[in-house]
Amino acid sequence: MNNKTVAIVLIVVGLILLFLAYQSSQSLDDQVAEAFTGRFTESTTWYLILGAAASVAGVGMLVFGKASHR
Repeated sequence: MNNKTVAIVLIVVGLILLFLAYQSSQSLDDQVAEAFTGRFTESTTWYLILGAAASVAGVGMLVFGKASHR
């Protein structure tokens, strides 16, 4: 696979993880945990972190990958 393909896959996986984080944050147990602690559950937090990291890495590869091939 070339870098552009890997970057697109990372973006898609990141967006899927962010969607799962949103879905998880809307669940009853997450709403209760957030109401009492002010924080999301651990699994939701990991979905957010990994989704954001994968998306940023994918965008970075697309943006900076082009500059290095010139």
